[in-house]
Amino acid sequence: MVSVGFLTGRTHTVVGSDTRTTNRKLTNMTDKLTVSVLGTGIMGAAMARSLARAGHTVRAWNRSRDRAEPLAADGVRVAADPAEAVEGTDVVLTMLYDGAAALDVIRQAAPALRPGVAWVQSTTAGIEAIDDLAALAREHGLLFYDAPVLGTRQPAEAGQLTVLAAGPVEGRAAVTPVFDAVGARTVWTGEDGSAGTATRLKLVANSWVIAATAATGEVLALAQALGVDPASFFEVIADGPLDMGYLRAKAGLVLDGRLSPPQFAVATAAKDARLIVEAGERSGVRLDVAAASAERLSRAAEQGHADEDMVAAYYASFDEPRSAG
Repeated sequence: MVSVGFLTGRTHTVVGSDTRTTNRKLTNMTDKLTVSVLGTGIMGAAMARSLARAGHTVRAWNRSRDRAEPLAADGVRVAADPAEAVEGTDVVLTMLYDGAAALDVIRQAAPALRPGVAWVQSTTAGIEAIDDLAALAREHGLLFYDAPVLGTRQPAEAGQLTVLAAGPVEGRAAVTPVFDAVGARTVWTGEDGSAGTATRLKLVANSWVIAATAATGEVLALAQALGVDPASFFEVIADGPLDMGYLRAKAGLVLDGRLSPPQFAVATAAKDARLIVEAGERSGVRLDVAAASAERLSRAAEQGHADEDMVAAYYASFDEPRSAG
């Protein structure tokens, strides 16, 4: 969900106890793979196109097939079911709504998955779901990679996501070309996908994005309520430490009425906010801002904004329908 700057080449960062960092351009992009993408929403479809552009053979499946069909124009083969999508694949990538959906779809695909296939699990599933996902991978002999991504529609379409990854070293020759096709940067957080270190980092990053987005909506709502021109606010903070490109970009979506198509949808952001709150509760931390943001996003969805950009939580500030004007 974080929009990242466009980078040249592919950066690979290792984080952990040794704190070593390496940056290099990879040379193994000549390795072409068969990659199955299960889930072709905003992010999954963009990732499938990036993989196809990189020269990989891509198969895609989506629960609503009409959302996958446009990928055929990009050279992606659209499968009728998950098992058909993963037959003979080198890597299976899941980008679904939540952990439960990922479990269900991989169970459907399992009869066609051979042992040793790498499973890149990019769904924002939350900490509690990781144990079940990793157990399913072990049950079928799959190499499990916990690999959520940071980025929205625009960087996803450009293959400029940041990939947060944890998983075994022995399978990285297969997954690295996948990460390089969809992302500008890969941050390795560990060698055990089941530990959920990448998911934990994703939740921390998302907590900041959700808080910043909620604050953006509220400052616009307050300005409207008090009769303040939002331009005056932006002028006051211009070029100072409170100024943010993200704030201006998200505010612009509201002020210009450009909430569709979404960079990241309200309904999905609400789900992520709930996962963040649950993660905090598991660790004995109260996350009041995340909890309030989850409630705001849910209220905006109930008001009819579920499929609009997440900054449409702005409308949750009002009991009656209105424009940003």
